[in-house]
Amino acid sequence: MSVLSVLVPAFNEEKTLEVIIDKIRAVELINGVTKEIIIINDCSSDNTKAIAEKLADRYDDVVMFSHDVNQGKGAALHTGIKNATGDYLIVQDADLEYDPEEFNLLLQPMLDGFADVVYGTRFYGGRPHRILFFWHTIGNKLLTFISNMFTNVNLSDMETCYKLFKLDILKTLKLKEKRFGFEPEVTAKICRVPKIRIYEVGISYYGRTYEEGKKIGWKDGVRAIYCILKYNIFSR
Repeated sequence: MSVLSVLVPAFNEEKTLEVIIDKIRAVELINGVTKEIIIINDCSSDNTKAIAEKLADRYDDVVMFSHDVNQGKGAALHTGIKNATGDYLIVQDADLEYDPEEFNLLLQPMLDGFADVVYGTRFYGGRPHRILFFWHTIGNKLLTFISNMFTNVNLSDMETCYKLFKLDILKTLKLKEKRFGFEPEVTAKICRVPKIRIYEVGISYYGRTYEEGKKIGWKDGVRAIYCILKYNIFSR
């Protein structure tokens, strides 16, 4: 029986962590796929760690790891990837911007034998999208365009959280970025895997405002451009 490892990086997400874990656990995956849920607390200063520990004690399918120093989302994902034991892996942010019910949309082309990697795009498909920041949308599309220029693929949403991988392939990548540079780095490196098959599916997006807890900003966009250049040209 196949297993999906769900990584949940969490930094100061006490308001939503338990809600998102309950949502993940409630999803019934297709083809009998089961789940392991891995929470990575990145040295939160609120009650996130205590909530994560409570959830790991309560549920057999939930485990948690905790950083003693805040290192960033990428570092949290490195910890999760290292400890994942499933056949497939997906990232689920601890906020409520993405709907775990849509895991099956990403799993379908992989389980049907077509894909090794599936990205969930927020820019295509008929699913709900919250209308938010114009310049964020422009920035995301610009970063995706620049990334595509170097990887020679036609992704529409390189910065999406929902990326589904075959875990054995992902574990062959030597990932270094500790913060939000994870997205362009993993995209650059996965596109260089020989004969890799990458698919996209449309997903919904329930975005947050900064008042609601959104953390990414313009400096992260600048870093993303640096990472695109670094991992496609200077550090291949």
